[in-house]
Order: sequence, then C-alpha cells, then structure tokens
Amino acid sequence: MGILSAAVAAAATAGLERAAEKLPKENRTPFERTNHRGEPVTLLEGPGAVLGALAGVIASRGNSKVKAAAVVAGAVSGAVGAYDDLRGTTQAKGFRGHLTALKRGEVTSGAIKILGVGAAGLAAAALLPRKSRGVKAVAGVVADGALIAGTANLTNLLDLRPGRALKAVTALNAPLAVVNGPAGAVVGAAAAAAPSDLGERAMLGDCGANGLGAITGTTLAATLPRPLKTLALALVVGLNLASEKVSFTKVIADTPTLDKIDQWGRRPR
Repeated sequence: MGILSAAVAAAATAGLERAAEKLPKENRTPFERTNHRGEPVTLLEGPGAVLGALAGVIASRGNSKVKAAAVVAGAVSGAVGAYDDLRGTTQAKGFRGHLTALKRGEVTSGAIKILGVGAAGLAAAALLPRKSRGVKAVAGVVADGALIAGTANLTNLLDLRPGRALKAVTALNAPLAVVNGPAGAVVGAAAAAAPSDLGERAMLGDCGANGLGAITGTTLAATLPRPLKTLALALVVGLNLASEKVSFTKVIADTPTLDKIDQWGRRPR
C-alpha cells in the first residue's frame, strides 16, 4: 500500500515543483522569504509537498476511513498554514503570543492557524475507525485529535533549518510506509522535496510543515497500539509546551548526535 502511495506522492511533488519554477516572477514573489543565512528561499515547496502527499494518499489502497482522515487533516492544516504564510506577521509568536493577542481582541493569522489545525485534527480523528463507543469513543477522538494537531504544530516548529522537518516526518513514517498508504505518501513527498530543501532553495513553510505533520499524526493515530499512542501523545504535548521556553535549534546544536543528523545533506556551515 505504502509503496504505491510513495511513488505517486514523489512524482506529483516533483512535477508541482517543476511547475512552480516556471511561474512568472510576480506570482512567485509573495512566496519569497529570507532563510537563516539571509538568503532568499521560496515557500512554494510547501503547497507542492502537501498536494503531492494528498495525491499519494488518495491513490493508496487501504482503509477508506483512514485515507479520508488523512486527506482532511492534511488539506485543512495545509490550507490554514498557507494562509499564515501569506498573511502572517512576526509580532505574535507561539501559542502564548497568539492567545494573548486573542484576549486583546486581535485575531492573528497564527490564531486562525492554531484553531484550524485543531479543528482539522478533531475532524480527522472522528473519521478514524474505532471499536469503542460512548464516552470511550469521545475520549479517543479527543486524544487522537490532540495527537494529530500536536504533530502538525511540532513539525512546523522543526522547520527552522534545511531538511529538519522533512527528516522528522520521514523517520516517523518510514517504519509504517510499507503497510500504510498515508505514511508512504509522506515519505514520497518528503523525498521529492528534500533536494531543494537541503539545498536551501526552498522551504516547507507553515503550509508544508503543518500539512505533512497532520498526515503524519493521522498515521500515528491510526496505526499505533494504545500504549505507544499514549506515549507519542505525551511526547508531542510535552515538546510543544517545551518549545515555549526552549530553543530546539540550540538543543540540537548542543547535542552531537542530533547535530550530526541535522547537518546531514545540508550545505556546510
């Protein structure tokens, strides 16, 4: 199942990247940003990767409810991420910043993204097949929704250096890619997007990171046994909360093993 979806996702992502490169400059300009080196990059990688992954999910074989959940999670999270990419400002950052602005009556693009990704996570979780009923089913939907939305946001938090977010979603999905269509789709899309991302010509942005992260979260929610799913949820929630006070980039740079993984495939410092 995952091999087919990976192939379709990789082909679609690569094709969309080539199409984006041929767009007129005036159409590409709104997606141009400056990376950590102060060099120009494009955010068009994100929409291409998400659409490519969604194509892979749709083409895959397997449980139709899981496929539908992955499509909803990826499409909605990618869409609100794209809105934040194009309309967002840097005045409010993180959950705390956007919620503080919301208390003042200011609806930031980041707040819209947070609410949208959260709603997408719950909607996707509600679509997933489950054996329980009643209160247990509701609790399961809430927990799965938190895992999906939390994974989407965590992936976005990692998209601060070339290839970092792509490596993370690949590591999470690769062990499941042979038997799970959505997992294979993310691996395929990530593989196709990697050369431009690692080459520092493009980046996922909120659209790509949230979209691929949401599909990844859906895969985890649909496939992991309950003990592992509970552990995954605890880790995702914990890391999201830690990000409010800790710089992941600094932690990675100060940890030799993580730094080696982070530098793999990238341009020299």
